[in-house]
Amino acid sequence: MRYHIIAFTIVFVAIALIADSASIESNLSLKEVQQLIDLHNKVRADAGVGPLNWSKELAIYAREWADHLASAGCGMEHRPHSGRWKQEHGENLFMGTSGHYGVADAVTAWESEKRYYKGGALNSSNWYDSGHYTQVVWKDTQRVGCAKVECSGRIIVVCNYDPPGNILGQKPY
Repeated sequence: MRYHIIAFTIVFVAIALIADSASIESNLSLKEVQQLIDLHNKVRADAGVGPLNWSKELAIYAREWADHLASAGCGMEHRPHSGRWKQEHGENLFMGTSGHYGVADAVTAWESEKRYYKGGALNSSNWYDSGHYTQVVWKDTQRVGCAKVECSGRIIVVCNYDPPGNILGQKPY
């Protein structure tokens, strides 16, 4: 019996460390990380593409940008194409009222753009309205990392994807 208690304690401590790690790198609870992975992978399965894996490195990358957005007045803008904050990965952003919206709502909002994607290769006329959705389901993307921050009564959710999607001239799946 004593060995079972020790084994349980070790497993519990390991889970707590993972939760603390997720919180530190992305300001997300373990439950929120699981929600993000599950929802992304449900949307991907519906599109017939393989699942994503969680990336600690992408979560840290997302947290850096989320923190930057919060410190710059809580605006919503993607990373720029050059300079210190240069975009290196695919990126989706979401903002909602804190306490009313959560990380699951971010993925749901991105999935809602599916209605605008009519199939075919992405181009300048079909990408804009469906780009969050097509990034979620991009067939070559393998990893995702997300973060959230609270700012002026709102939450900002940033998810980064690797390899990035939304390549004009290509189909997402």
